[in-house]
Amino acid sequence: MDQIVLSILVDNVPGILTRISGLFARRSYNIESITAGVTADPRITRITIVSRGDDLVLHQIMAQLEKQVDVKDIKVLDPNYSVVRELLLVKVMADEMNRSKLIEIANIFRAKIVDVETDCIIIELTGTQAKLEAFLEMLTGYEIAELARTGLAGLSRGTKDVKYFD
Repeated sequence: MDQIVLSILVDNVPGILTRISGLFARRSYNIESITAGVTADPRITRITIVSRGDDLVLHQIMAQLEKQVDVKDIKVLDPNYSVVRELLLVKVMADEMNRSKLIEIANIFRAKIVDVETDCIIIELTGTQAKLEAFLEMLTGYEIAELARTGLAGLSRGTKDVKYFD
């Protein structure tokens, strides 16, 4: 099964995220990640959903989404023609002995140290899922106290498929 990244433009109305995610749940399609936020047009929200499926599943998902009244546009974000990123915040236990090594790992990945306490640090990293996974692999052996990931957000490259609404 292939990973599918959908960029869905919807009316910015109450309950829209629940309706869209409910559509997936009712049909037993798994959502690996979902992000939503208002666009440059405050009337429109962009929902980015990552799921897995074959061509038949993708076709069924698209057909069900297109039936939704508040859905304005649906795009499959092709990895070759899109920019997708995810945000990771990770709280790692760190004392004086291992703090500098953690900072060195963070610097290699161009991550930011966003908080330092006497017993831990919080690192922020933005990038592709592969980059985040590689970073987490480098943290093997360190105690991760907490971890938060946003899920993917993405846009297609160029302007040929930008949608404008009156």
